[in-house]
Amino acid sequence: MFWTGGDLAAQVPPDQTVRMVSQLGVSCGQLGIHPSAILNNEQVTAWKTALNTEGMEIVTVFASYLGESYASIPTVRETVGFVPSLTREVRETRTYECSDFALELGVSGLATHIGFVPEDRTDPEYIAVREMVRRVCDYCAQNDQIFALETGQEPARVLRNFIADVDRENLGINFDPANMILYGSGKPLEALETVRDHVVTVHCKDAKWPTELGQWGIETPLGEGDVCIDKFLTKLKEIGYGGPLIIEREITGEEQQADIRAGIALLEKLKTPLLATEKPKKRSNP
Repeated sequence: MFWTGGDLAAQVPPDQTVRMVSQLGVSCGQLGIHPSAILNNEQVTAWKTALNTEGMEIVTVFASYLGESYASIPTVRETVGFVPSLTREVRETRTYECSDFALELGVSGLATHIGFVPEDRTDPEYIAVREMVRRVCDYCAQNDQIFALETGQEPARVLRNFIADVDRENLGINFDPANMILYGSGKPLEALETVRDHVVTVHCKDAKWPTELGQWGIETPLGEGDVCIDKFLTKLKEIGYGGPLIIEREITGEEQQADIRAGIALLEKLKTPLLATEKPKKRSNP
């Protein structure tokens, strides 16, 4: 996963960003849209040219919003996604802009963190977020897009119930196993089983459990945390997932690139015995 700007971006033009990603040895990924990114025709052309030049496919455009902060879990509750009521309207508009930007790039998937969904399905805030997600799904449907919710900020059963309540065919899940650990919201493999029918894309990311309730866990290089990435891949095969394995490493610089390269090598190694049990087919991208 790579970004148009912000703390996790390389701070270079689109052509250099895409070239750097391509040089890691991948041919597809997710493009995160920084909250301040200007999504005009000039940027569409720049990104489209860069992607076409490198033969890079974007499977998902990932929306983020002004005012969001991941400084602490309580801060996430207060600032992230569609749950904060004061920013809901402007974020809905921004989501539509990201959907249109994705359409111009030929991308059929849009995703975001919608925030901590309340567990009480009669909560007025739950209902407000549900209605907003319905509108977003309907807008994305007009653009022939799936809208995916990122996992982690609530237990899998809450997310499954929410999806049932939204009741839109183009609503799915971008499953991030490490987020379940980082937020302490559930065991990744059990969570994956709970939402198995809704997974459209996945992140390959790793983390260690928090040592204190309500505190962050710690993100690690792939294979060095508590996700058990080998079992995660086996579970993905079991549920019939055949999409890309998107590596997300939320640091920057040379360490990030080294960790991504190591992650690619690990995934290739772990995929080999799994693929050996199947009929030959086109190799998927890490």
